[in-house]
Amino acid sequence: MKLKSLLRSLSHRNFRLFFAGQSISLIGTWMQQIAMSWLVFQLTGSSFQLGLVLFCGQIPALFLSPVAGVLVDRWNRRRLLLLTQTLAMAQAFLLAYLDMSGAVAVWQIWPLALFLGIVNAFDMTGRQAFLSDMVTNRQDLGNAIALNSSIMNGARLLGPSLAGLLLAKTSAGMCFLVNGFSYVAVLMALLAMRLGPRAVPTRHKKLREGVQEGFAYAFGFAPIRIILLAVCVTSIAGSSYTVLLPQFAAHNLHGNARTLGLLSGATGLGALAGAIFLAARPSVVGLGKWIWIGLALMGAGLVAFAQTAQLGTGMAVLAVIGFGMMVQMAASNTMLQTIADEDKRGRVMSFYTMGFLGMAPLGSLLTGWLTARLGVFSALMLNGSVCLVFAALFCALLPRLRELIRPIYVRLKILPVAAGIETASELKLMAKE
Repeated sequence: MKLKSLLRSLSHRNFRLFFAGQSISLIGTWMQQIAMSWLVFQLTGSSFQLGLVLFCGQIPALFLSPVAGVLVDRWNRRRLLLLTQTLAMAQAFLLAYLDMSGAVAVWQIWPLALFLGIVNAFDMTGRQAFLSDMVTNRQDLGNAIALNSSIMNGARLLGPSLAGLLLAKTSAGMCFLVNGFSYVAVLMALLAMRLGPRAVPTRHKKLREGVQEGFAYAFGFAPIRIILLAVCVTSIAGSSYTVLLPQFAAHNLHGNARTLGLLSGATGLGALAGAIFLAARPSVVGLGKWIWIGLALMGAGLVAFAQTAQLGTGMAVLAVIGFGMMVQMAASNTMLQTIADEDKRGRVMSFYTMGFLGMAPLGSLLTGWLTARLGVFSALMLNGSVCLVFAALFCALLPRLRELIRPIYVRLKILPVAAGIETASELKLMAKE
């Protein structure tokens, strides 16, 4: 594997700046997530209450992402991100003040989580669509998405570990404070970028018509529709195990905040490995099979994690789950951005955000409810089984999806074509999928 090929999207100056800023900011983001989970669990001792806070933080994406997609297709994406990152920074500082003043209560965390969820509905959609503004060469887009995922999961590896250390020595408020200051890095990166003009429609349809057009486009094309469904399954059943980690660390493993940090860090390590694996791929061709493989790894991992009684084993299994989740989500992201029309990319990625972020609170509430009624073991087994079933379904549908995507790859010159006839090299490339 050549390092130059692995990092090829960093040749784009704007993406290089974004990469550096996000590398710092996302560490703070993960520190805040771990600190908030631990704080809520300390205040309430309830997995359901923790699931409710996660619900408040993610449910806005379910309703606002389609609207955000229309606006992302119309607005200046950098200015939008400057606004959302500033608002997120303010939320982190307010959390830090409440905890450090000793006045924090769980009823205060709910509206602050809801506020950040509203901000993230626009921020995440904007960030996903903004990648194509920073990386103008479509051949490098998949590498950029994988590298962007790698810094998220590198931060997921480092952030929880730092949060565990700070929680043991200070308080959750210090984690919130560090996160607030970490936003300065990404704000500076955005301001330093040099971007060319982006073609946008001079006359816009009404907002409702724009949303309807996005729905018709995304869900009227089978490959986009099925990939988005896979993203929803990952959020509802695959990733909702995170709501159980504080209880699992405290009760099943008889641990503390450091134990929680190690478990989350193991997931991040596996996800980082998955991101590097995808970044090393030379082309988007063949990514389809990794969507169902990633789902299958998540499903098998959840089934195994349900039966885990030791920290080392649990970390190893979570690393597998993290690898599967990253491969599935990043492969889905890359394929969606590749096959979506430029003037509708923001809306397609808004549905990705809706599936990834908006469906997660439903999964968190459902998993919390299942845990309260049936216990941790049954909740994990059910979620793992759902992932395995959908992985088998996606695998069965894959040949048909390849046929529908092939003309797009040919038009984008990702696959070769000769006089409108599929070449032997094209068939060989598609066969790998």
